[in-house]
Amino acid sequence: MLNRQAKLTLLKIISMFSVVRGYNIPIIALAQYLSAIFILAPEKRALSVILDFNLFIIVLASSLTIASGYIINNFYDSKKDLINRPNKSKLDRLVSQKTKLQVYFTLNFIVFFIAFLVSWRAVLFFSVYIFLIWFYSHKIKKQPFVGNLMASFLAVLPFFAILLYYKNFYEVIFAHATFLFIIILIREMIKDLENLKGDLANGYSTIPIVYGESVSKKIIIILAISTLIPVYFLVNLFDVGYMDIYFYICLILLILFGVKLSKSNTKEEYNQLHNLLKIIIVAGVFCIILIDPSVLWNGEKLLYRL
Repeated sequence: MLNRQAKLTLLKIISMFSVVRGYNIPIIALAQYLSAIFILAPEKRALSVILDFNLFIIVLASSLTIASGYIINNFYDSKKDLINRPNKSKLDRLVSQKTKLQVYFTLNFIVFFIAFLVSWRAVLFFSVYIFLIWFYSHKIKKQPFVGNLMASFLAVLPFFAILLYYKNFYEVIFAHATFLFIIILIREMIKDLENLKGDLANGYSTIPIVYGESVSKKIIIILAISTLIPVYFLVNLFDVGYMDIYFYICLILLILFGVKLSKSNTKEEYNQLHNLLKIIIVAGVFCIILIDPSVLWNGEKLLYRL
């Protein structure tokens, strides 16, 4: 009996890990630290950035906020996920809706409390962030394009927490953020194509449902082409070190992405495109190191030149 209870507890822990998408959160935290080390505070030694207590609290608060965001999103999308992600939904349902809400409010309370350890501005930032995630999940998500834009904005918002902490408003930072925002926006629109059946059954007004798959594909291709703008600035006007290799590879992958998108019409094919965008995003996190690896050992200041 004890063994059975232990197995049930383990399954519920795995279920909650699935709900909060625990596999994504460490990547986001790593991206925040690498952005701080190589972009926002390259004049400091990497170890001093890593050991910065206030930065740790900001990254921790961001991680907990994102986790609570996944929970509330899962709460509102439970019916849709039964159609779009039946296997994941079956695992997620091992934890009751009541328990999910309890964990959601607990995480938000912890975020509110630890943000005070940094400043009242941090409290304000994360309070607004938590509200925007709830507002998106409850009201905005079902709206065509506006929902996609807000989801993409919320995905890059944790990096602005680091930006506000260091108060380094270099133009290159916004070029990086713009590229990431466009890639995430494309990913959100691919998800709409991928989840068309479940969205339609649950009254979601996504672009493929309202305007058709053809229009959605054309918008995605336009967005993919628009990545040339931030990439041009990053490669030609700013010093991004060897990370320019990453951006060149991304452009090649986006061309292949556009070709495959034009021929895709099944959930499996859209899922493959979705996974390609995930690879681009995750690879971008690790490629931040290529901006100036010397920052890791000598804390040389990285200068961005026009």
